[in-house]
Amino acid sequence: MARWCYRHRLVVLLLWVGALFGVGFTASNAGTNYANVFSLPDTDSKSAYDLMQKAFPSTSGDTDTVVWKVDDGSVRDQAVRSRVQPALDSIAKMPGVGEVTSPYAGARGAAQISGDGKIAYAQLTFTQRANEVPKDLVQNVVDTAQDAERSGLQVELGGQAIQRIQEPPQGLSEMVGIVAAAVVLFLAFGSLFAMLLPIAIAVFGVGMGLFSTQLLSHSTDVPDIAPLLASLIGLGVGIDYALFIVTRHRRGIQRGLDPEESAVTALNTSGRAVLFAGGTVCIALAGMLVTRLRFLDGVVIATSLTVVLSVLAATTLLPALLGLLGPRVLSRRQRRRLAAGGTSRSSEAESGGGPETETASGLAARWSVNVQRRPRRIAALALVVMAVLAIPVLSLRLGATDQGNDDASTTTRQAYDLLADGFGPGFNGPLQVVSEGGDTATLVKGIESAPGVARVAALPPAKGVTVIQVVPTTSPQSEQTDDLIDTLRDEVIPQAGAQAHVGGVTAVSKDFASVTGDRLPLFIATIIGLGFLLLLVAFRSLVVPLTAAVMNLVAAAASFGVLVAIFQWGWGLDLLGLGKEGPINAFLPVIMLSLLFGLSMDYQVFLVSRMHEEWVHTRDNARAVRVGLAETSRVINSAALIMVCVFLAFVLSGDSGAAMAGVGLAAAVALDAFILRTALVPAAMHLLGKSNWWLPAWLEKRLPHLAVEPKEDAEPESPATDGPSSVVHGFIRTADGEPVDGASVTLLSKGGRQLDRVTSLADGSYIVSVPAPGTYLLATTAAAYGSRAAHVVVAEGPLVFDVELAGEVDAIN
Repeated sequence: MARWCYRHRLVVLLLWVGALFGVGFTASNAGTNYANVFSLPDTDSKSAYDLMQKAFPSTSGDTDTVVWKVDDGSVRDQAVRSRVQPALDSIAKMPGVGEVTSPYAGARGAAQISGDGKIAYAQLTFTQRANEVPKDLVQNVVDTAQDAERSGLQVELGGQAIQRIQEPPQGLSEMVGIVAAAVVLFLAFGSLFAMLLPIAIAVFGVGMGLFSTQLLSHSTDVPDIAPLLASLIGLGVGIDYALFIVTRHRRGIQRGLDPEESAVTALNTSGRAVLFAGGTVCIALAGMLVTRLRFLDGVVIATSLTVVLSVLAATTLLPALLGLLGPRVLSRRQRRRLAAGGTSRSSEAESGGGPETETASGLAARWSVNVQRRPRRIAALALVVMAVLAIPVLSLRLGATDQGNDDASTTTRQAYDLLADGFGPGFNGPLQVVSEGGDTATLVKGIESAPGVARVAALPPAKGVTVIQVVPTTSPQSEQTDDLIDTLRDEVIPQAGAQAHVGGVTAVSKDFASVTGDRLPLFIATIIGLGFLLLLVAFRSLVVPLTAAVMNLVAAAASFGVLVAIFQWGWGLDLLGLGKEGPINAFLPVIMLSLLFGLSMDYQVFLVSRMHEEWVHTRDNARAVRVGLAETSRVINSAALIMVCVFLAFVLSGDSGAAMAGVGLAAAVALDAFILRTALVPAAMHLLGKSNWWLPAWLEKRLPHLAVEPKEDAEPESPATDGPSSVVHGFIRTADGEPVDGASVTLLSKGGRQLDRVTSLADGSYIVSVPAPGTYLLATTAAAYGSRAAHVVVAEGPLVFDVELAGEVDAIN
């Protein structure tokens, strides 16, 4: 498939461009129909909602609020009324506004004025739901209302439709994330074209995913946060997956491979790993379905679809783009060196990954050696850091954010605070006790006498159903409000002998958090167990998957500790401009754990697969761990840095849920890559020794074989052609015929795997062993001479192959 895409690159590119524009045009014409379905079957709030639907069929319109406050006098004063009422009348006449309920409309409106007369509010109902109301209309409403302001008169607006116009421009967070990733990629590759490739793949994958999600929102319930989460994870994995493949391709060209062969090899090795990694992420996301929370179904659809399309772009569109660029994926300096006959040096790191030629030297190698020398000290230090960061998770409280968590400068937050000041903290989240039988009067008296109740008002019954509005004395996010809901359900309603249920947005949020908390252990057990089985099959070991499972739990605990400290305790919220502290969104643990599981599996597979490969070759655990860490840590850290940049950019999204997810995932990826995979995992594997690779014989026979990469890269090397082993031998000489002593001669497989390496003797002779007949790459390097690489075809017998190196060259050039 890679070869076909490479050779038919224009066709592939046109197909992708046509698909993107076609789906985008269709989605733009269809519009969006996102729906937040928080209600849950078999919960008290769902029963209350069903009764409300029966008695009072809901109208399709978002209800928002205009709030005003005077510094002196009363809102009833004629001077205030003469400024506010004309604005309300003007709003009521706007197309798209259904009704405006003014506090100046007789006895009914009197309840909309605070007891001290300083604060009043009007309710305005749009004819459409919040996400369907045109932003121009909302902006006109806000401008008209706030034009009534004067010195001593403050006017603010709150509600879901109003909140939409406060959001930053759509796509801002994605654009910032892409720019940050581009900077990291350019520093890593040193080539503009190589930097653009992962960005292009991510844009195509995420674009197709978002447009498709927009279309699916018309046929199934997709929450409005799903597109943000889909673009967040899609950008991260799309850029990273392309990074792995482009890195492998660049290394192949530097070793002397033809660009087409290099691209095919890159897709046949790293491309397979990308398929495995993408499948793992999708499986992890699908794990959310075991919670049976309808709200998450749309999130699973949107995120999984975007990941699948990102993988598809990386495995089809990317080889086409590689064909269009050819050797220009290298920097100019690298192309000049290649044209002069130089190739990248071979080393123990030939199978490693990372921007530029990855060799087991430099900072990565020194760190790997340090981990081998001091595994106990490094493991203990890493554990202490993770444990300290995990401490706040002990006070984790799930709930729901509202406009009280918005930034203090926004009109929605100020309207929220004004309503709380004038009518009590519980006014922003009233409860609805819905009764369909029993003594309603006794029920009302019982509710009024319950601790934590500020006001009670029973609405006229309809179809045998009575709705009792209950305003708590505490805010919707307060634990005391949760206690009041439990008191009403467990004590007040049974004592009154009524058939009633407690509903409303606050009660729905509490039930959602309770159900999520109850089902979280099952979800965690499912994804951890699934990861254990996948790694068990891939690495033929019991200890490696067990270590990975423990590390995933440690990473989750530490990242949630960071979330609690920032969003629940409020540490650094003002600095980040993220509003007011509150509970952690109930859906966030499930989403974050799914994404964290998928991403950490990517890093674990990439790290341990190289260690396992070295273990298969040498049966030396210390060497396997040292070489694996030295050769993969750079690309893991580069990929993690890109993801951290992308995730943190979603702080700018204007959505508190997306900001929470962005900060949490950025912390999780950073801790996972920079502490766990770079320090704790290799240190633990040094301490465990050969037991890392232990697997009972009876289990080995029963496990299916799963290779993340093709046989050439996953097992000891052998070409496709079976046959006896042989040798390549000859002389290394200069153009003048002088023998070259001490030249490094390396035999590589077509995929770039080092098979043998020797040093030429004083007479220039060399001999390297060949495992079987086939085609190989022979690379020759000498300190004072130019490098040379060539393909050699070995038949049944030994092959004589002399190498001529260029004359002496300037050591600097």
